[in-house]
Formats: sequence, C-alpha cells, structure tokens
Amino acid sequence: MQKFVRAGLWAFGAVMVTLATAAVATNHSLWINGRTGGGVLGNYADFTYWGPSSTEAGVNKKSVNWDGYNHISDQNYLVRNALDCYCTGTNWCYIAAHSAGDLMIGYTLSMYGGSTRQNKNAVPGSDGVCSNASGGGTQTGWNIKWVDVAAGAGGGSELADAGDWAISEPLVSDLKTSTARAMYDHNNTRSTWFYMYTGANGTAYSFVLPGQDDEVVAYHSSGGVSGSSGGSYCNPGDWLCNDLTLGSAANQGGRAKWSNHSVAFRDDAEAFKHSTGKAWGGVVSKVRADMVANAR
Repeated sequence: MQKFVRAGLWAFGAVMVTLATAAVATNHSLWINGRTGGGVLGNYADFTYWGPSSTEAGVNKKSVNWDGYNHISDQNYLVRNALDCYCTGTNWCYIAAHSAGDLMIGYTLSMYGGSTRQNKNAVPGSDGVCSNASGGGTQTGWNIKWVDVAAGAGGGSELADAGDWAISEPLVSDLKTSTARAMYDHNNTRSTWFYMYTGANGTAYSFVLPGQDDEVVAYHSSGGVSGSSGGSYCNPGDWLCNDLTLGSAANQGGRAKWSNHSVAFRDDAEAFKHSTGKAWGGVVSKVRADMVANAR
C-alpha cells in the first residue's frame, strides 16, 4: 500500500510542477522587418514598418526592428537581443519575417543557433536588451516553434544583381543572389521549420526577375528553393517554367527546397505584391492571418 501511496504522491507532485512551470511560461510573436526598416531600434512596440500597432498579429506581438540598410551581419545583434529576451528559459516564440527578414532569421539560426544563450527576463530596457532571468541558467539556441516568411529574400533578388536599387546601400550587396545564397548554410535551421508565403503580382520591370515574382523577389527565393543560384519557377499551368510545389517536396524539374522549408502559400491567383503598404498588406497579410490563427 505504501508503494502505491508514494507513487501517487510523486505523480501529483509532478503534475503540480508541470502546472507551475506552464503558469510562468509565455509565448511571443516576433516580427522581423525587411529592407528600408522604419521602426525604432530596440523598441519592440514600434510597428511602423508593418502597419497600425493595434492590428492583431499573434500572441504578445513584438516588432524586432533593424535598420534594413546595413549588412545582415552588422545588424544581427538586434535580432539576437530580441530572441534572448523573449525566446529563452520558459518563454517560446513564433517568428514572422518579411523579405530580407528571411535572410536575417536564417542567418541568425545558422550562425548562432548552436551557441550558449543566457536566459533572460523578457523585460527589455530602452536599448532592447533584457536582464538575466532571476533563476539564471543558460541554454543552447532559442525556443522557437516555427517561422512564417512572407516574400522571403533568403535566396536574394535579381534586382540587386542588376543594380535596380542604390548600389551604395550595404544591404543590397547582401541581397545579390549569389551572395545571399552563400552567406550561411540555409539548410541549417536548427530543426526549425520555415513556412514560405509567396506573392506573384509582379509589374512591368519584373522581366529582370525569373519566373513568377511579387515585384521584388522571384519564386526561387520566396519559395525557399535550394542551390547556389536562382531559377525560374511558376504557378501550375505556366509552360514557360517549372512549377513551385506546395509543401516541402522537390519542385517540378527536381530542384529541392532548403531543408525544413515548406511552401505554405503559393499565389496562384497572382494577387499579392511584395510591399506591406504600411498596412499589413501584400503577402504579409497571409502571414498575419496565420499568426492570428495559430501563434497563440
């Protein structure tokens, strides 16, 4: 009888510990901007890049602002600060990224996702840096549930190759297709899944971009297609190029996607552009809808 009583008490204690841990755990939705930036660096409440801050965009939303101008490597500390703040200890994060924000989070996970991080208290100072958690402790990498990417530029853009943007802008050199694809190991996501949302509402100058595009990035980039260079990928029914497939399977023609990359939305109706319009618009609207529904 004593054996069963002790087993019962242990089980009850384990349940109480689990409940206590769950009670202090908090989920956050982190939004990582792309080129041009706009929000105040270190101010996680400034959603200037995205649209009205009152718009619902996932549980406990935070805007991870970087300047959208300088090199990914130079600005990456700001993303690491945010991940340390909100994605360590008992806290977990959902990540949403737009355009060059795809490069930023991919670079972060590949280059620093195996590093030792100090658990933080999720209370940032004016510089966006959080203090160490009261219980201390460290961990490897960050607690990330998944990453949603709108119009991802992880594969670069031919607009950067062609000099369609100011060539003196450091970020533009990072956005060249060959540079972006060689910047880090895109397959090394630390087992975190990237869900890709593509746009296909291009314009007249989109002839620079191969296959389907959203005015700024082509499907080879926004669809997470692997390789050292871009390629021409389209919606089903276009005879001029191979289909970008939904999910994580290889594309028509055999080219694989990066590891742990899956196309969640392909713009078959060619209805979505690249820009947010500072109103949560374009392809970002599809990611926002997913964050509202699933980042809880």
